[in-house]
Amino acid sequence: MMFRMTVGGAQLRRELASLEVPQSAVLLVHCSLSAIGWVEGGATTLLDALVDVLGEDGTLAVPTGSASKSVTSAAFLKAVAGLSEQQRERYLDSVPGFDPASTPSEGMGALAEAVRADAGASRSAHPTVSFAAIGRRAAELTSSHPYNRLLGEDSPLGWMRRENAYVLLLGVGYDKCTAFHLGEDRSVAPSRSYRFKIKDSWQDIHDARDYSDSDFAELGAQFETVHKDEVVYGFVGAAPCRLFSLDRAADFAARWLPMTRGRDDVPLRNPLGPDVMAF
Repeated sequence: MMFRMTVGGAQLRRELASLEVPQSAVLLVHCSLSAIGWVEGGATTLLDALVDVLGEDGTLAVPTGSASKSVTSAAFLKAVAGLSEQQRERYLDSVPGFDPASTPSEGMGALAEAVRADAGASRSAHPTVSFAAIGRRAAELTSSHPYNRLLGEDSPLGWMRRENAYVLLLGVGYDKCTAFHLGEDRSVAPSRSYRFKIKDSWQDIHDARDYSDSDFAELGAQFETVHKDEVVYGFVGAAPCRLFSLDRAADFAARWLPMTRGRDDVPLRNPLGPDVMAF
């Protein structure tokens, strides 16, 4: 039986504080709770520790995506695999539409769901790639999220970039770093359309971006090599952590991606196939 470290709230606060997250900052967290160990009180304990470390003027943000609301997502395609056309239509009718007030996040982790469900949280209105936030600037962060601007400058990610936010990778790698999507301009992420279910109806959204994160692990390794003096390393429980500027990461992606995507020696591959998207 594998040993798992037991971590309490006091240890979480101490180790998060050692990362030197600036008080009053906007902090975007991507987290694997299980990587920390056995956290007493679960995700709520970690949420409370993050809020305490940020201080009363800080803002905690997390991704709260719900990919199954899109007909091109892997989650949706898995659900309808093998169904007849009639069965597929019945399934389309049965899918609950996205409601920012009640739709759970999907695959975003226990911390993200704890933030989303918190009584003081605000959440953006995008049906597949929403963000939720707690803190002084949570309402501002989540107030605008156009359906055709999934992860661009008009999204909460863009707002966070303009407000000098930080990214904390807590027990996860750079493949989870959504800030890199801000570097996907139309030269590397051309236009595409999506179909989302919002409330009671399916809606077709045009002039969006064809995003991919399949090269983000390599992108992150290169970012860390170039900006190693600007990445803060540490541990929270057993989880390795990296803290860095969201703007710095987005800027690096904007320079790196056009030089690498489409090259034979650095191929861009979607492991799920060309017609299957993350959202």
